[in-house]
Amino acid sequence: MSPVEELQQSPPPLSPAAPPNPLRRIRLSERAGDRIFRWTMLAFGAMVMILAAGICWELMRNSKLAWDAFGFKFLITSVWDPVMEVYGALPFIYGTIVSSIIALMIAVPLGVGSAIFLAELAPKKVSNILTFFIELLAAIPSVILGLMGIFVLVPAVKSAQPFLTKTLGFLPFFQGHAYGIGLLTAGIILAIMILPYITSISRDVILSVPQVLKEASLGLGATHWEMVRMVVLPYARSGILGSIFLALGRALGETMAVTMVIGNTPKISLSLFDPAYSMAAVIANEFSEATSDLYVHSLIAIALTLFAITIIVNGLARLMIYKTTLSKGRRS
Repeated sequence: MSPVEELQQSPPPLSPAAPPNPLRRIRLSERAGDRIFRWTMLAFGAMVMILAAGICWELMRNSKLAWDAFGFKFLITSVWDPVMEVYGALPFIYGTIVSSIIALMIAVPLGVGSAIFLAELAPKKVSNILTFFIELLAAIPSVILGLMGIFVLVPAVKSAQPFLTKTLGFLPFFQGHAYGIGLLTAGIILAIMILPYITSISRDVILSVPQVLKEASLGLGATHWEMVRMVVLPYARSGILGSIFLALGRALGETMAVTMVIGNTPKISLSLFDPAYSMAAVIANEFSEATSDLYVHSLIAIALTLFAITIIVNGLARLMIYKTTLSKGRRS
């Protein structure tokens, strides 16, 4: 072998080892940290989904006897007779939905109006003080509001019933005897409970409207009312809708205060003065007294129905907010 061939077949000389690049090491460590952070957050998010799915599964599994015995007629039957083992959830669904609608009819105008006043009209110090007390109202336990309902609201509704019957008695909603307890009282107590949610969230949303838009509308000659109606409310519409549906979800699931003033009578009546029953109230009142498996499964079936209604309401809220935001984006 010639010296030239030996030189070609000999291994190349070793190059000196390159010093470690500190920037590359930092990038690798950041990538690993980001990966750990992403998987950790994914695990937290998955836990929420697994928890919701687990609750749904347990409710379905423990209400099987009721669905097997009555099928979907369970949702449209108005008979609730534990002695004869005949169960229907319609009076409870009716009481829950009607009392929540009454609460929204009272709380939405008050809450949005209060939010506009606090955000646009009130001096800053007054606004901060009033906001503090409104948020404090949300921290009052529901059992205390229930006691207030019994000792204050029930006598007030009972004394106002003759006037309402005289002036609005041509409507079936304001006919009947004056018991004090009933759908109207439950709706009012629910309105008091959800009012802080609507007011506080709507105020924050209205405050987030860009100041330049308000000043531009005022500069074009709009009055303060026109600025609120044409600039502030359209801009904050999706947030205000979110606060209303959040409050509705709170009203649907409220138990203690409603139980103390609604009357706990499983019947369907158009009169707002008549006693009624809600889904959360019947579960709280009768679960410890349920003696048969079918009775227990029927109560859990009501809980599953309430869970489904809450999911549907929140889904519709998300859809409405999405459509509102989408249409606003197209206009802009």
